[in-house]
This record gives sequence, structure tokens and C-alpha cells, in this order.
Amino acid sequence: MSFRAGNAAALAAAFLFSALPLQKVGAADIAAGEEKARICAACHGEGGNSMNPEVPSLAGQPAQFIATALFMFREGSRVNQQMTAMAKPLKNAEMNDIAAYFAAQKPAPPRHQSKPENVAAGPAMAKKFNCSQCHGPRLLGQQHIPRIAGQPYQYLRAQLLGFKAQRRFDIDGNMTSAAQALTEQDIEVLADYLAGIKPD
Repeated sequence: MSFRAGNAAALAAAFLFSALPLQKVGAADIAAGEEKARICAACHGEGGNSMNPEVPSLAGQPAQFIATALFMFREGSRVNQQMTAMAKPLKNAEMNDIAAYFAAQKPAPPRHQSKPENVAAGPAMAKKFNCSQCHGPRLLGQQHIPRIAGQPYQYLRAQLLGFKAQRRFDIDGNMTSAAQALTEQDIEVLADYLAGIKPD
């Protein structure tokens, strides 16, 4: 599928998602979400704090982001063999419950130690490439945009490379567009910097 066709499909799915009668986060059942999310720990870690360098942490992610991602996996707009299988049987209310549970969990301190030179260069780069504009000033995510602060280095690097190569799912094309300006060195610096940020 071409980027343009894939992007159009994603936007159509996003429109459909916004029209669905999903619960508001305040109406979600966190206890029910915790029960449903037990199986997620195998990959995303206890409480959504990933120990796998290739798998993102879900703890402290915006609930809307998690629910949207689950919806996209269920509807086939975003494809991952394991996540698609997990999301397929979920009802909208269950997605909201799971999202509310993970959003309420405290992110663990990062295990990654960023290089001092990347810590120094990172904030200016995050501003230059609009990371902080979309992901928030502290890079903790907002609404349907994920928290990137403190995510595993290997995961962050792989996603940025995927966006640059236009093979990573992108709901509105913003990340794919932003990544075109990144060099491989920029990606290395950003991934290393972001992975070391304490997400609190």
C-alpha cells in the first residue's frame, strides 16, 4: 500500500473512531481494565512498564492514545500480528477500560543512560523537529499522541527509522512528514535523548 493510500485509510479509520460511542475516560472501569490488561504484561511489562527494549511502555500513556491504537489494530488500519490478534475481540468499552488502566499507572524511571552530549543537544532538537509541539513540552503525550519520554531506546529508534522510510503506520501523516528531515545521526541523538528522560 502506498503512503498516500495508507494515509487516506488511516484518516478514514480515525474519522470512524471519532464517531463511535466510546466511553469517556472518566466513565471507564479501571478495575475491569486491569483484569483485561493482565495478558499485556507478557510483552509490555507489569503495570505497562516494558522490560523489552523493542516494546513500548504503556504506563502513563494518554488513555485516548491507547484506545485509538487498539481500535486501529482491531480495524486493520495498523497491522501487527500479535497486537491485531489481541485487539480483534475487544469491544469499544473494553478498549477504554484497558486504556484507563494503563493511563493511571506510574511510569518507571528509564533504564537507559543517555550520552551527555545527546542530553545537551536533545532539547533543542526536540523543539526544532516539533517533538515537543505535538508530544507536549515534557514529551509525555497528549490526547491521541503518545508519551515518548522514557520509552526504550531501541523501540524509539526503530519507530523513527520506520517513519522516515514511510513504512510505519501514521494516523495523520505528521510523523512521516517530520521524519523526512531527520538524518540517521539526528535519529540516533533523539532516540538516545528521549529514552533517558524520566517520565514524570
